[in-house]
Amino acid sequence: MAQSLALALDVPETTGDEGLEPSPYEESEVHDSFHQLIQEQSLRVAEEGLELLPLGPGRGDQTLPGLEGAPALSSATLRILASMPSRTIGRSRGAIISQYYNRTVRLRRRSSRPLLGNVVPSARPSLRLYDLELDSTILEEDEKQSLLVKELRGLSAAQRDHMVRNMPLSLGEKRCLREKSWSPKGKRRHLQGRSGTFSCCSRLRYTCMLALHSLGLALLSGLYAARPWRYALKQIGGQFGSSVLSYFLFLKTLLAFNALMLLPLLAFLVGVQAAFPPDPAGPVPTFSGLELLTGGGRFTHTVMYYGYYSNSTLSPSCDALREGGQCSPRLGSLPYNMPLAYLFTMGATFFLTCIILVYSMSHSFGESYRVGSTKGIHALTVFCSWDYKVTQKRASRVQQDSICTQLKELLAEWHLRKRPRSVCGQLRQVVVLGLGWLLCLGSTMGCTVAVLTFSEVMIQRPASGGQGVEALALPLVVSVLNLGASYLFRGLATLERHDSPVLEVYMAICRNLILKMAVLGVLCYHWLGRRVATLQGQCWEDFVGQELYRFMVMDFIFMLLDSLFGELVWRLISEKKLKRGQKPEFDIARNVLDLIYGQTLTWLGVLFSPLLPAVQILRLLFLFHIKKASLMANCQAPRRPWLASHMSTVFLTLLCFPSFLGAAVFLCYAVWQVRPSSTCGPFRTLNTMYEAGTVWVRRLEHAGSGASWLPWLHHFLVENTFFLFLASALLLAVIYFNIQVVKGQRKVICLLKEQIRNEGEDKIFLINKLHSVYEEEGRSRPGRTQDATEPPAWHEDGGDRKEPCTPRSP
Repeated sequence: MAQSLALALDVPETTGDEGLEPSPYEESEVHDSFHQLIQEQSLRVAEEGLELLPLGPGRGDQTLPGLEGAPALSSATLRILASMPSRTIGRSRGAIISQYYNRTVRLRRRSSRPLLGNVVPSARPSLRLYDLELDSTILEEDEKQSLLVKELRGLSAAQRDHMVRNMPLSLGEKRCLREKSWSPKGKRRHLQGRSGTFSCCSRLRYTCMLALHSLGLALLSGLYAARPWRYALKQIGGQFGSSVLSYFLFLKTLLAFNALMLLPLLAFLVGVQAAFPPDPAGPVPTFSGLELLTGGGRFTHTVMYYGYYSNSTLSPSCDALREGGQCSPRLGSLPYNMPLAYLFTMGATFFLTCIILVYSMSHSFGESYRVGSTKGIHALTVFCSWDYKVTQKRASRVQQDSICTQLKELLAEWHLRKRPRSVCGQLRQVVVLGLGWLLCLGSTMGCTVAVLTFSEVMIQRPASGGQGVEALALPLVVSVLNLGASYLFRGLATLERHDSPVLEVYMAICRNLILKMAVLGVLCYHWLGRRVATLQGQCWEDFVGQELYRFMVMDFIFMLLDSLFGELVWRLISEKKLKRGQKPEFDIARNVLDLIYGQTLTWLGVLFSPLLPAVQILRLLFLFHIKKASLMANCQAPRRPWLASHMSTVFLTLLCFPSFLGAAVFLCYAVWQVRPSSTCGPFRTLNTMYEAGTVWVRRLEHAGSGASWLPWLHHFLVENTFFLFLASALLLAVIYFNIQVVKGQRKVICLLKEQIRNEGEDKIFLINKLHSVYEEEGRSRPGRTQDATEPPAWHEDGGDRKEPCTPRSP
């Protein structure tokens, strides 16, 4: 057995323990002890590897057989490999301490034998079976443990607890070691704490703390269970793959965007105006139920629309401003400017949304396009994907389906990259794609002209206040054209027969996006270009808000009808009539574009209807449950699995640039160029909505108050267009730099992987060279044995000399 070694534990002292005496063992002795243990373990591993194979009666440097296809290595080579730094550094300090203490515990258990006087004489000869030669070693181990206990007693309580906690021992051994290291005073205090009773105040305090902790855990678990995607997302990802899951993740993202947009609107506009409602201009109609479809009627006289908000300046100087019609006497005691609050709240909300959207897009780009995220992870998926914390049968089944689907997607992507295509096939694909795009662009142009013509027809009719069913005509026509064109695009994609399902989805997204953006462009011209001119003397802002509300409601109804007839009825026909076992697939492109279309309508109408984000939140919640139920009952997984690694980034990019940017341009034009209505709204006496900030700044200048820096700030940051261009340039620069950083990371990761591959080849080359050198040395000096072979001494980087391992003779 190897010589027993002295061992000391060195824990860094904490603040406040500088007055303690140092440990009786020096750092050099600790280093030498661990160095000897490492050498002992290395020799033991090398000897065990040599003992597994019998040595022949011949030479001592017999060559050992290697793996199939690899060169056989001699015993001397194996000894040197066993003493390599990569083999010895892996045995960390904690592992050696754990082995040392396990050996101590094992010897102590073996030493707990019955006393000789308690054993009958006939049984005493059986005690020879015990290894009595180890008694001296056991005494040495006990002495070391007593020395360790003495050293622990000399430390502070914090150092002692830290040291015992970090020892790689079982809880029972740690508890025993801690109890032995207590001082008599500490033992008495511990016994008093366990046997004594707490005071009334302490008991009340602990009870309140436990109650608050339990209440917090209950609230957190309730909030976690209240989320609609708590379990559904895992189930969808396991059964239908990441492609279908990307739709529901995008829906969850839109829900978060609308919630963040709604909070400042409720705090600074809707809540204030609801607390101090203006005087009604006329009789208020009763609620008939038709308002849920048309958005007119009773809803017009609520905080739902722009026309309900007053142009009152809620400030103490209200009596002086009453002549201008800008103040209400009942609100004169509140320092709140409603037109200014309306304008700046909308601007701040859009600016915050823009920042979050750009950050989400850049973060998603970095996550999805990182090297190694989708390539070369087959082994990682097979061996490292299972979550061993899962104990329920239902959760384990979902995780099993998820791993199976992920493997199918990875293999499908790998086979797709390996599949070649001939020149004739590529030429045929290009021709079919060209014809398909011509037909798609022609249908888009036809739908756009149809919407423009029908909107002109609706303008010629007398306005009915937006309360009748005829107000739903234009949203109905637009929804029918969008749904019909999307099914046409899907049929063209079937005829084109794309090899890559990812390319097929991207094509469908581009075609649907072009259609919807063209239709929305025509509608924006219809609202701000034609309706504003025809509704002179009326509240055209309310009409635009109601129109956008009707478009959202009609789009939601058509999405429900599509889930009913496009998925449920087709499944019934396929199963009952056609006798096919196939279900329809979930159309990712059309459903995602429907979400982007609805969010664009929300951003277009938030200026004219501040509660439109709340309508969008309810719409998304209903849509989540309806689409999930229809997906589980009526749809099947994609026939060709594909990995949607970049889908989230693509969806956020489409949401940012065509959708959000178009809505921002529309609202900026309405704020800066279009004259507000003179009969309703907070800007009724101004030429443009933007003048509310200018009027407020002029009042500050005339008042001569201490806030003279506000007019200067408004002049250089708001009125000056240079700041707007500078902010836009900064956002674009942030996006560009994030893209370049991700590209740089991808290149660095590729270089590091190549370097790792080269290092492995270098190691194989050096091992082969080492093996050949020892073979030549053995042939040239046949009289020398393996025991005489000694590897040269080597140095570490720090300059400390490390003695070579001297292997034992077999």
